Amino acid sequence: MKLLLTGFTPFDGEAINPALEAVKRVKSEIAGMEIVKLEVPTVFGESVRLVAEAIEREQPDFVLSVGQAGGRAAVTPERVAINVDDARIPDNAGQQPIDVPIFADGENAYFATLPVKAMAEAIREAGLPSALSNTAGTYVCNHLMYGVLYHLNRHHKDAKAGFIHVPYIPEQTADKPGVPSMPLDDIVRALEAAIAAIPAHETDVKTAYGREC
Repeated sequence: MKLLLTGFTPFDGEAINPALEAVKRVKSEIAGMEIVKLEVPTVFGESVRLVAEAIEREQPDFVLSVGQAGGRAAVTPERVAINVDDARIPDNAGQQPIDVPIFADGENAYFATLPVKAMAEAIREAGLPSALSNTAGTYVCNHLMYGVLYHLNRHHKDAKAGFIHVPYIPEQTADKPGVPSMPLDDIVRALEAAIAAIPAHETDVKTAYGREC
């Protein structure tokens, strides 16, 4: 089995992106799966194109993309991606789409096909904070998650995909009082725990992760 693991480049003036740094440190084999890593630009359109090309080249069984969610205190697998780009800030190519569909012929939303609740449970069992997220935002992270699921839905229905957001690392919060962070080593452990849960769960667990609001 093979898992394609992607991480974004720094954006919004940050010198580092913990998603990419953690992806670089993840083991090259986990739970019998070969881990193929890919650096992805924080750019609308280009990010999806590069990952789609990697999917065609590598033919992975699973695709897991990782992004930074500054302000979150936990590692959060994403449940759903929506078909809209609505950028608060420009991407690294200066693009700032507002209220634009990602794919005009796509569904309104795609749900992750990885066992996201089992992944969150595995992270918690590793002694690290995790929660299931019901919004991947409307920036490049949601754009890539949606784009990958769109591509697989049309060309590789047997492959499964999802997305995980990770917090800032401490180096990024020195000038951000009160903003949570997580050591990079812990983010790596969280990702490895989540990845190990993927082949162990053909279907997701039925643990309650719902929210009232």
